[in-house]
Amino acid sequence: ELKAKVYLDYNKQGYVLADIKFIYDDFEFNPFEKVDENLSRNMVKESIILDMFSDSGFVFDVANKRLMLVDDRKIFEFLKNDIEKYINKIEVFATDEFKKKQLIVPKVTSIGVKIENNLLKVDLTQFNFDKSEIKEIMQDYIMKKSFHRLKNGDFIDLSNNNLDVLQELVNGTDIDYEELKEDSISLPVFRGMYLDKIFKKNEVRMKPTNDFKNLVDDIQDKQFNEKFTLPKNLNASLREYQKLGFDWVKTLDSYGLGGILADDMGLGKTLQMLSVILDYFENIENSEDRLPVLVVCPSSLTLNWLEESKKFTPMLKSVVISGDQAARTEIIENINNYDLVITSYDLLKRDLDLYKEKNYLFRYIIADEAQYIKNNLTKNAKAIKEIRAVSRFALTGTPIENSLSELWSIFDFIMPGYLFNYNKFKNSYEIPIIKDGDMQSMNKLKMMIEPFVLRRVKEKVLSELPDKTITVLNNEMNDEQKKIYLSFVESARKEISEEINEKGLNNSQIKILALLMRLRQICCHPGLFLQNYSGESSKLNQCIEIVVDAIKSGHKILLFSGYSSMFGYIEDELKKNGIKFMKLVGQTRVDTRMDLVNKFNEDEDIKVFLISLKAGGTGLNLISADMVIHYDPWWNLSAENQATDRTYRIGQKRNVQVYKLITKNSIEEKIYNLQEKKAKLVNDMLSTNEVFLNRLSKDEIMNLFE
Repeated sequence: ELKAKVYLDYNKQGYVLADIKFIYDDFEFNPFEKVDENLSRNMVKESIILDMFSDSGFVFDVANKRLMLVDDRKIFEFLKNDIEKYINKIEVFATDEFKKKQLIVPKVTSIGVKIENNLLKVDLTQFNFDKSEIKEIMQDYIMKKSFHRLKNGDFIDLSNNNLDVLQELVNGTDIDYEELKEDSISLPVFRGMYLDKIFKKNEVRMKPTNDFKNLVDDIQDKQFNEKFTLPKNLNASLREYQKLGFDWVKTLDSYGLGGILADDMGLGKTLQMLSVILDYFENIENSEDRLPVLVVCPSSLTLNWLEESKKFTPMLKSVVISGDQAARTEIIENINNYDLVITSYDLLKRDLDLYKEKNYLFRYIIADEAQYIKNNLTKNAKAIKEIRAVSRFALTGTPIENSLSELWSIFDFIMPGYLFNYNKFKNSYEIPIIKDGDMQSMNKLKMMIEPFVLRRVKEKVLSELPDKTITVLNNEMNDEQKKIYLSFVESARKEISEEINEKGLNNSQIKILALLMRLRQICCHPGLFLQNYSGESSKLNQCIEIVVDAIKSGHKILLFSGYSSMFGYIEDELKKNGIKFMKLVGQTRVDTRMDLVNKFNEDEDIKVFLISLKAGGTGLNLISADMVIHYDPWWNLSAENQATDRTYRIGQKRNVQVYKLITKNSIEEKIYNLQEKKAKLVNDMLSTNEVFLNRLSKDEIMNLFE
């Protein structure tokens, strides 16, 4: 009966050597050497055994009359899958050298995390493999290779998901794979929630200290439980969701973190932030440690902040930086004499050198209507990011208006580095999400931003808020309008096509927007585009009809348009019908805006407030109105929603009717459809609706001109 055994060894090149012996009774021989021809042999069984080695990739070593396995992949497969088959069929012996070499299934057995000197210290000692080649191991892992062979000859089995946690650790922080060789790494505290999620997701046993547990419990799960007491001198009763907002900001601040309070318009973001500011000043134990607070907002809201401060936090010494250069310099040079300092984005740009010269440090810097810093390349964004502050918070109902880069810019203000540098953010998130629709990247980004964005919508937190009904009313151009529109479309398509072919899509944006604006103006009223036009506008006729009927039914109306020049035509029609109205546009002086708002809210005879979308879309409380008319659609749906929220907010007792006037078979209809099409992405990200105008493809742009 045939018996077989094999002696396994490694040579210096790392090849597996197999010395095979066949045994008949007491006679043992090498099957690759000559033996007595009279020996009775079981050639079939011998062939089966040799074929087994051949199937594993062994080749014949002629010089040494043995088998040899030279390919790393085949050695790996032999060690992982085949050797057990051999043991079941023949005797297997291994040299000490062979036994020393390991096939390692890598595992991060546990990770310790603690907070030390305002940093996270992450222990990386509990790995079951040598980390000296971690960079090369991870490169092979990312490339989906099934193994990595170490310099000492050991094999790391990469055919599992065990190293996902390290890949996510590196991708979600600013470390590189070389740093994983260290026994520990230090990370900013703001990475704590991300670490907790990836460790739990990958089932890595954590050994956190109590301070890290508290960080995660307080912020990640948003279980605040009124941890902080409201300031005793606050001249307001906060609603439950506002108390939660106060607690949320205070919690982040207690860990040295920033955040974005992204509540719906009209939910009292200003009041929540004033509560935090007042709490800070009430609890200062050492006056020498006292630091002022800086609020930066649009110029139209500076006086609103001052009035709100006087109303809700009268004990604060508040000031608005305004006036000529000399007056502003006087305030800035004495800034430490004030508690709350309010300035505009425009004036901060102009006065930046004064702040830097004094090297001021603020306790908080608050960016109100933070969409004003959405473009990281603008002076608005650059200026506010240069101001020194202990903590930074942003207030905005629309963290994203046109692209994910806007979210990055706001995070770059509140917590620089959290979403990495822009190039990394763009390549890791923006491009995969916007261009490729990558849900994995979207979910990862959402996971990262979720702890630092608090967003509540009115429908969820204000049970007493009345209904809001949105109705799209279509109108058709009259024959004269249609003739003008179609003629312009034909010439515009040709012009745009030539422009894009000559300069490329990115360099044609100004031309495209200019021509689109002309199409929109024709829909509103051809007279906005053609000086000598004496005909009518179907939309204007529709609008005035709605206004007249609404006033007869006792409604007060906010009428928004993206074109303040359109108001000239509307005013003429209102006057013809004996309708009293007011108007707020970009040229309206900032210091008179609150007077206009108060007069409209108090005077029942004034039935219509004409407001340009950009000038009055934010910061105004106009709850005396119960009807909103959007005369023309805006690219950015959130801008329309913000405008509607001038009346649909806290204090509104009546149902609000919103009308959107859309011209059929026109650019307006395409804009509206585009809003609906593009809204889903940011709705998934932040539960709000935006339009990615600057992400349109050439085909989408050309479609607008059809």
